[in-house]
Amino acid sequence: MNLESLGADNSVRAAFETYSSRGLVPGRVAISHRDQYRLLTAEGDVAAEASGGLWYRTPDAAGMPVVGDWVAARMVAAVQAIVEAVLPRRSLFSRRAAGRREDQQPIAANVDVVFLVCGLDGDFNLRRLERYLTLAAESGAAPVVVLNKADLCGDLGARVKETVAVAGNAPVVAASAESEHGLDGLMEFVAPGRTVALLGSSGVGKSTIVNRLLGEEHLRTGEVRSDDSRGRHTTTHRELVLLPRGGVLIDTPGMRELQLWAGADAVDATFAEIQALAANCRYGDCSHEGEPGCAVERALADGSIARDRWESYRKLLREAARHDRLADPLSAQEYKRKLKQMHKAYRNYSKG
Repeated sequence: MNLESLGADNSVRAAFETYSSRGLVPGRVAISHRDQYRLLTAEGDVAAEASGGLWYRTPDAAGMPVVGDWVAARMVAAVQAIVEAVLPRRSLFSRRAAGRREDQQPIAANVDVVFLVCGLDGDFNLRRLERYLTLAAESGAAPVVVLNKADLCGDLGARVKETVAVAGNAPVVAASAESEHGLDGLMEFVAPGRTVALLGSSGVGKSTIVNRLLGEEHLRTGEVRSDDSRGRHTTTHRELVLLPRGGVLIDTPGMRELQLWAGADAVDATFAEIQALAANCRYGDCSHEGEPGCAVERALADGSIARDRWESYRKLLREAARHDRLADPLSAQEYKRKLKQMHKAYRNYSKG
C-alpha cells in the first residue's frame, strides 16, 4: 500500500524518524473501536491494540489513537500489531463528551478538508451549521458546506444565499447525492494524499455521498422519517477508506447532539463580520449592551446583523468561555474558589 496516497507527507515521515530505528512501522488508523484498531500500513491492513506503555504515558483518552491518526506500531504477527506511539496531529476534530465534566471526545485526526453536510429536506438549520463551522475553525481543517438533497428543496437559491451569509470563506456546494447532481463540485476538493471527512446530522445523506464518491455501495444507507427528516445512524462507527482518485475519506456517524469543544478564537473566526463591527465600537471593552457608540447595536438596529445570528454568537461565546475555563485546570480551580466565596458571602448575608 502506498503511504503517500494515505497522506504520509514529509511532516509524517519526519515525525516517524525517531521510531524507525526501533523496528517500528508507520500506519494510519482506519477504524477505532474502544481499544481495538485497524491500521493501514505499507504491508496492508493489520489489526492492532495499544501497548501498555502508551496507555501509561497518555494522560487522558483524547490522546489515544483515533481514526485518521498516524501511529508507530510494532508488528507481532503478519496481520497483528501493537501501537507504541501516536504521531503529532496537524488537525483534530473533537466535541465535548456527554456528562458534566469537560472531557474531550475526539472524532477524527489529520483531516485536511471537512464536508459539513446539511440536508435540504426539512432538517436545514443555520444555527447548527454555525456550530459545525466553529468546530472546523478549532480543528484546523478547511470547511466546505455541502447542501445535500438539493432536488427536494423548493427554493434552492434562497437556501444557498442564506448559507453563504453564514459560511464566511467556506465554499458552499449544492448537490443531490441520490441523483449525483453537483457531485463534480465535491470532487474538486479530493486529491491524492488529501484527507476529507464528512460531518453532519443523521439523515442528511453522508453515507450516500460516500458511496457516490467511492463509486460503490460501501456504506449502508437508510430512509429518513418523513415528519422530521431525521434518519437512523446508518453509519455506526468512524472509518477511513481509500478513494479511487487518490486520497482518503472519513465518514462519521450522525450527531444530533454536538457539544462545543472550541475556544473563543474559533467562535470569533466563525462570526468574523461581528468581530469586524465590534472593532468600530467607541470603547474597546464594549459589551454591546447599551454603551454609547456601539457599532454592533447599530448594525442590529438597521438589520446589518440578523438578531438570531447575534444570539447564536453570544450563545457559542458562552459555551467557549465555559470550555476555556474548565479545560484549564488552574482556571477551573480559580472559578471554584470564586464560587465558594460567593456562596459563603451569601450565607453570611442570609444569617445577618
